[in-house]
Amino acid sequence: MQNPSPSPSPSPSPATATGAPTNPSTTTGATTNKGKAPASAAQHSSAEASLKRKRGFFQKDLQHMMYGFGDDANPLPETVALVEDIVVEYITDLVYKAQNVGSKRGKLLTEDFLYLIRKDLPKFNRCKELLSMNEELKQARKAFDVSEENLATANDQV
Repeated sequence: MQNPSPSPSPSPSPATATGAPTNPSTTTGATTNKGKAPASAAQHSSAEASLKRKRGFFQKDLQHMMYGFGDDANPLPETVALVEDIVVEYITDLVYKAQNVGSKRGKLLTEDFLYLIRKDLPKFNRCKELLSMNEELKQARKAFDVSEENLATANDQV
């Protein structure tokens, strides 16, 4: 018996192979969202579409980083563009998740990002290290500014 459809399909979809009716609303991935509202995914994609970013903004930085990790000193522009797309997508996704975590408080904190990366120990430890270095630099600048002000007032008194 021949297939009555005009174009033969190479393999049936899982829904048709089991005999279950194919419903477009069940095959869009809404069931794999594990209870999350599909509207947030629609908002995420519409926000991405509305925020047209400049391509190549991080090109030089990424080229240097890629070279530092063993790539050629002048990598292919397509490679740099792909890495940039991946990095921007990752950061954007991380920020959206952090906003969802911090939405109960009403503001976004550094701890929201640390909470999201807590299971990735190398990333978590590196972030903690950078945050502590940043705090040390702030304190050093503050101490330097205070000593500079004291020096200026001491010169004014002489």
